[in-house]
Amino acid sequence: MKRSYVLLLLLVYLVALGSSIFIYQKKISHPVVKDKGRLLPITVKSIQSATGEKQLQQLVRNANKTNHKITIAGMQHSQGGQTLYPNAILVDMKSYNKIIAFDRKRKTITVQSGATWNDIQKYINPFGLSIKVMQSQNIFTIGGSLSVNVHGRDIRNDALIDTVESFRLINPNGNIINVSRKENTNLFQSVIGGYGLFGIILDVTLKLTDDELYKTRTRTMDYKDYETYFQKNVLNKPSVKMHLSRISVAPKTFLKEMYVTDYVVANQQDLSHYNHLKGETIAIPKFFLGISRYSNWGKDLFWDVQKKYMKMTDGKLVTRNNVMRSDSNFMEYDSPSRTEVLQEYFVPINQFTSYIDSLRETLKKEKNFNLLNITIRFVDKNQEAVMSYAKDDMFALVLLINQGQSKKDIKQTERVVRKMINITLDHHGSYYLPYYSYPSKKQLHEAYPRTDEFFTMKRKYDPKERFVNLFYEEYGK
Repeated sequence: MKRSYVLLLLLVYLVALGSSIFIYQKKISHPVVKDKGRLLPITVKSIQSATGEKQLQQLVRNANKTNHKITIAGMQHSQGGQTLYPNAILVDMKSYNKIIAFDRKRKTITVQSGATWNDIQKYINPFGLSIKVMQSQNIFTIGGSLSVNVHGRDIRNDALIDTVESFRLINPNGNIINVSRKENTNLFQSVIGGYGLFGIILDVTLKLTDDELYKTRTRTMDYKDYETYFQKNVLNKPSVKMHLSRISVAPKTFLKEMYVTDYVVANQQDLSHYNHLKGETIAIPKFFLGISRYSNWGKDLFWDVQKKYMKMTDGKLVTRNNVMRSDSNFMEYDSPSRTEVLQEYFVPINQFTSYIDSLRETLKKEKNFNLLNITIRFVDKNQEAVMSYAKDDMFALVLLINQGQSKKDIKQTERVVRKMINITLDHHGSYYLPYYSYPSKKQLHEAYPRTDEFFTMKRKYDPKERFVNLFYEEYGK
């Protein structure tokens, strides 16, 4: 029975490889738009592709005359309506994607905000340079990444805001202003992590670093040993530059067994043998992720496969740029009645063990809560952005959840998510904002003590509320 079920799933997956999912269609009057969560279909007035800064300035000025709202979209992987608003003009930034300037000596690059991390990697890799901070996938736009103030696998650099030298912004009046730590400082701290509420980011100057060759070090462990392992063998070892781990969501080892992957500096003389940018190989792990969606035995099988695959990578040599080129289509999922949403929780290092114990106790009671994966990263304390999530040196736990799209399913996930956030707050943690609006306003203010300051700043710089989205509608008004 199990073998035939696996073969059927594999057949469905192979057929799906030939299809594509379109979030919206352009050139349609009042199109219905969805972000990647697919829980918030919204009818917008129009979709306007960005072609140039003068066109974007005129778009904003026209909206001021007609009193239309504006919302801004990149790849739309934020799942809580951060790129959507009813009857608004949706500005699609993806075509605004040129490399503007590159200074190899200073290790800086200036790009239009619709460029992706992949665009930058392809440009700088031949020069032996690398990005400092980005998500674990390279498909996202730079403007979108700034708007959520991302972090990644690098444990020696903080959130993305630390790597930003400056950017240019079209403000709500349609004027272009320069923003940096010395110029319009308040906007620098608000726009980064500001979810598109202050204007249109035109272009960004980023600080780069050297590409490096790493040797992969992997191992499994009990979750109770993780805090000590990380402090002793990762954080206090300068030769370890990147790190990630996963904790089991399989029933047999639920939130108890872990595997970790460290990236340790190797002999740099061998860098030239490994520095070609890799492609993607996703078929096998994606297939087993598919099995895990539908059964407990599938989750146990997927966890076993992950551990075996992880052991195969032990000792492997890989460049920094390739570590930062994870499989971008791994979590693509298409179902008429279900979707997959993310949650991300931040907890101080010394709270990890007790936090996992509390989380396990709560989730074991939620029989219908379909948790597929938890990836763990590290982010340094960083409070430069007004809406900073790292109040301390923290572990970041990224949860992948499979859920239905009905109102009943949404309410169920909301109930469980709010429980998990309360546990996180009880352990002096916080949560990430780019996802569905399950958290309450009270939880938002507890996790982000400067929330009132943030929304006050938004209304100060945009008193007519020209730039809006569903996140602002839910929490800011």
